[in-house]
Amino acid sequence: MPYIQSNDHTQIYYRDWGTGAPVLFVSAWAFSGAMWEYQMLHLSEHGLRCIAFDRRGHGRSDDPGRGYDIDTLTDDLAEVIAQLDLRDLTLVGNSMGCGEIVHYLARHGTSRIARVALVSGVTPGVFKSADNPQGFPKEVSEFAIARMKEDRPRYMADGAIKYFNLGSTWPGPELLSSEMVQWAVRLILECTPKATIECFRVSAQTNFLSDLPACTVPTLVLHGDSDQIAPLDLCGRRAAQGIAGSELKIYPGGGHGMFLTHKERLNEDLLTFIQG
Repeated sequence: MPYIQSNDHTQIYYRDWGTGAPVLFVSAWAFSGAMWEYQMLHLSEHGLRCIAFDRRGHGRSDDPGRGYDIDTLTDDLAEVIAQLDLRDLTLVGNSMGCGEIVHYLARHGTSRIARVALVSGVTPGVFKSADNPQGFPKEVSEFAIARMKEDRPRYMADGAIKYFNLGSTWPGPELLSSEMVQWAVRLILECTPKATIECFRVSAQTNFLSDLPACTVPTLVLHGDSDQIAPLDLCGRRAAQGIAGSELKIYPGGGHGMFLTHKERLNEDLLTFIQG
């Protein structure tokens, strides 16, 4: 199996499909690189090299029980890029992965990066702070963690309706199948409990506002106007405002899980942006 060894000797698994200009996918909280199945298939069939890695404690990567701070996670991303010698690279992030991308740019620079796509990002931050007064109270994150500690499978299954913005009429033929939602929940539950909780804290409580100006490469922000996890006005719109020259594309009816609910449009927008 293909692995990268991090600075603290954690084995990081990655999948690598296709040939051509490289695209590296950075996953959402608790998801492994397997979440990008539909994007990687589409883009690799259109002449691009698609790579996705499993964050430490996620999927097939090691769980060292440590290193879940934003700097270490970002350094893991840097090791994947360096050890695979990726250059002229497109970075595509989802949710928490968007925070890791902008922090990578602030910490490691843009010398290897050609462009960035931020999908349903939590950037610049979802919880209340001095420079984010409209954010959610931080007590909400600790309540969520308490629920995970009590019954993690149920918490994830209950959250899927809100995550994908399925509404009270789901399941229905026009939305995700129950099988697709079950598959997504299974992927999340492959993340170890330690990684799940520690990465949730990082994703929820880190303010990435000061990292946004480091994103000096062409940037596409894609966000749903019905995202209940990272609301458009709190996250996507503010991220685009904080990144000079970026483009914001709003998906009507889009929730937080657009990599599945809006996969056809997302695939085409990513392909156009990368090949543009």
